[in-house]
Amino acid sequence: MSSKLYFFPIALLLIMISCKTEQGHQGSDFSITTNVRKNVVPIGQPLSISIENSKGHKIDSVRYFIHGRDYSNGAILSGFKLGKQQLEAEIYYDNTSERISTNLTILNNKGPVVYNFEVLNSYPHDITSYTQGLEFHNGRLYESTGQLGESKLRAIDHKTGDILQNIDLKADYFGEGLTITNNKVFQLTWRSGMGLIYDLPDLQRLGSFKYGNSKEGWGLCHDDNYIYKSDGTENIWLLDPDTLKEVDRIQVYTHKGKIVGLNELEWINGKIYANRYQKNGVAIINPVNGAIEGVIDFSPLRKKVKQHAKLDVLNGIAFNPESQTIFVTGKNWDTLFEVEIVD
Repeated sequence: MSSKLYFFPIALLLIMISCKTEQGHQGSDFSITTNVRKNVVPIGQPLSISIENSKGHKIDSVRYFIHGRDYSNGAILSGFKLGKQQLEAEIYYDNTSERISTNLTILNNKGPVVYNFEVLNSYPHDITSYTQGLEFHNGRLYESTGQLGESKLRAIDHKTGDILQNIDLKADYFGEGLTITNNKVFQLTWRSGMGLIYDLPDLQRLGSFKYGNSKEGWGLCHDDNYIYKSDGTENIWLLDPDTLKEVDRIQVYTHKGKIVGLNELEWINGKIYANRYQKNGVAIINPVNGAIEGVIDFSPLRKKVKQHAKLDVLNGIAFNPESQTIFVTGKNWDTLFEVEIVD
């Protein structure tokens, strides 16, 4: 009996000592400091890094990495993506090495260019359509609309507004953005965690795909290599067009910080054009590093459409390769505008 009583506190003491030893090994004698406030630096500027060495180890050499890429200390930041990145240091000392890290935020180094627009033509648009996605394909305009119980996928004659094909989504699907590639239509749902796939030209449902780290579906566009997907945050995810798996992302930033609420997307001449939720403008985004290079204020268009109780913001942008012009509309707008962007 007494031996058990003695054994218990001794065993407890050994466990406590063991735990303290492990916690001590989890710490590091090194930390990273930089020459910029709060580790926020514009692209195109030099970044100087130093190592705080609290125990005075003899350091033989240090290698630095930003987002997994080698970085030469003090060099101009060039070719890196914007946003929150991991800054790492691999320290060689005392016949061993250790890798430590900290967060680094990279901003754009200049503000976006503000562009104007001219209205070339106006066409009828279904006022009941809560527009979430627009895209031209082979002369037809395809539209995805939202709202539970009202979401649709449509093919439209953009000049007359006539509905050529219509697919009603299940009542519990809230339709979002769309894009067309590899002779298939890809349509997002908002919070169902999945996108829908249709064939062309019949719009027969082929299947679906699940989201990865992007928990919501907002906007889609594509180039020759990737499908780009927004999720309402500052992130635009790059999807493999064959597997529809998220393989990379960009973070959308200006010279001041991140831009959230990225919604409907369109690929136009090597850039991503993005509507912003609850805004009447469009951001022009560099798809390589995430920089907002330009903005277009379309707010005057809202005054040109029928004013009614359900009228909502600008959403829906499509590039017509035949006319080389841009088409925009909004949620429950009665008009589709053909516009030209001007300086």
